Amino acid sequence: MFNDKETFKQVFRETLISKLGKPLEEASNADVYKILGNMIRENAGKNWADTNQKYKTDKDKQVYYFSMEFLIGRLLGNNLLNMGVLEVVREGLADLGFSLQDIEEVEADAGLGNGGLGRLAACFLDSLASLQYAGHGCGIRYKYGLFEQKIVDGYQVELPDYWLQNDNVWEVRREDKQVEVRFWGVIETREENGRLIFEHSQYEAVRAVPYDVPIIGADRRHVNTLRNWSAESITQPTRTFGSFAGSDYHKFLEYKRSVESISEFLYPDDSQYEGKLLRLKQQYFLCSAGLQSILRTFGKLGLPIQSLPDKVALHINDTHPTLVIPELLRILMDVHGLGWDEAWSITTRMVSYTNHTILSEALEKWPIQMVRDLLPRIFLIIEEINARFCGELMSRYPGDQDRISQMAIIHDDQVRMAHLAIVASHSVNGVAALHTEILMKREMRLFNEMYPHRFNNKTNGITHRRWLMHANPDLANLINQSIGTRWMSHPQEMIGLIKYCEDASFQEQVASIKRRNKLKLAEYIYSKHSVHVDPDSIFDVQVKRLHAYKRQLLNILHILHMYNQIKDNPSMDMVPRTFIF
Repeated sequence: MFNDKETFKQVFRETLISKLGKPLEEASNADVYKILGNMIRENAGKNWADTNQKYKTDKDKQVYYFSMEFLIGRLLGNNLLNMGVLEVVREGLADLGFSLQDIEEVEADAGLGNGGLGRLAACFLDSLASLQYAGHGCGIRYKYGLFEQKIVDGYQVELPDYWLQNDNVWEVRREDKQVEVRFWGVIETREENGRLIFEHSQYEAVRAVPYDVPIIGADRRHVNTLRNWSAESITQPTRTFGSFAGSDYHKFLEYKRSVESISEFLYPDDSQYEGKLLRLKQQYFLCSAGLQSILRTFGKLGLPIQSLPDKVALHINDTHPTLVIPELLRILMDVHGLGWDEAWSITTRMVSYTNHTILSEALEKWPIQMVRDLLPRIFLIIEEINARFCGELMSRYPGDQDRISQMAIIHDDQVRMAHLAIVASHSVNGVAALHTEILMKREMRLFNEMYPHRFNNKTNGITHRRWLMHANPDLANLINQSIGTRWMSHPQEMIGLIKYCEDASFQEQVASIKRRNKLKLAEYIYSKHSVHVDPDSIFDVQVKRLHAYKRQLLNILHILHMYNQIKDNPSMDMVPRTFIF
């Protein structure tokens, strides 16, 4: 590892020549980013391998965080910070004639997430690695992010966000770890040695290939994994429907296109049937591929399948990965030969669920026929879960048909994913105290009455490394001067700043740092849009892609309200504001 500036410069020059065959004088910012990214990933590689070996040797319990989104952002600066070489690299690059800030701008924002749900997932991965927990992410490697947005002549224009066009220096393709995921088909049952066997035939097979991204903890030594799955066609299907031979060539192209669409877009438009079907495919693809991989890793420990809950925890971020539940039951029963009761006990001890939505109309539901057709075995298992759960409700609340209808997992020709997630989890949490309270007292009151110890709150936070130490180094340095550096690894130590709340000198320094940052933003806005903004105005910033989003609508209504106030009373006293969307 390069721990000093001169060593870094030497290694960088040598790597540039060996990898790209270019002298420093001919290197572009893109070349520098590519070489620097590869250097960091290779330096982290040994610790990555050591971390995984330690988990295997010590048989540590491992947490797998399933999420359809991981809004990880740009990783270069974050990784340099966590590896403790940010300043070394900044100074070394400056000596070589490059600006680290310019190099960071080369990196595409990973199109793996959209909003708070995805950022929460990314913060958890960062914290798990920094706290040296065995915790990994399971996601999808979307080819295109949500969309790239431009405003042209006052109109919103949405373009494909092809974030992978220049490759992703942080990921490693693991073709040897691929698994097969199956859709459609027919389920046939037969009895063998007194137990029911379920045979899946005439299915469509999809190849799931993982791309691993190292998640480097703040101590640099601890490196966990974000495993993103890519959907690829099987070119020589053996048991899929059709052989795609001869005149079936066009059928194969149709199959290939259908398969690759699974990992093509983050959140395909689901206003039509085909879009809904694609989303359901994405969700099962993630859950099946992730679980098969996890159970393969567990199998290397040489432990009985009954010890699975002692060694593996599965967390689902919102309802999108809820199919983890029936898929785990399928594997335990159909592959490992367990009975229902034992498989159910293992599953419920492994799964926990974060709820993000309290509006009942926004809770995820799927048409019964769609689930039955696309995932025939999974639907049978969901039906069985529902039948057993409704039986439990009937015995506990005899005659209360209204309660049973409200709580059933399958009702009104739909599968209610939040109900399935609650029934099969040992822990359900909201993401803010008020949210959890509404969940327990209103939206999920009946479930809270039935499972009074299952619901709990986990208030969302941020990672102070990215959003303070990296994003605002001047403020981080002032905190260091005031209370020391221990807060960097123990953020609760920032409570020590309370004693400075009446300190005039400290307040002036904070105000000075804030104004310098606002000047930087004002300069950036002018360079991009030729608009002058007043750095002494309040900067009211809302960061979100513009779309049909209630908070943006409320914000613009507030601006209209303030504008009308000024028109009605031009002499009113107010601090100037700059609204930035």
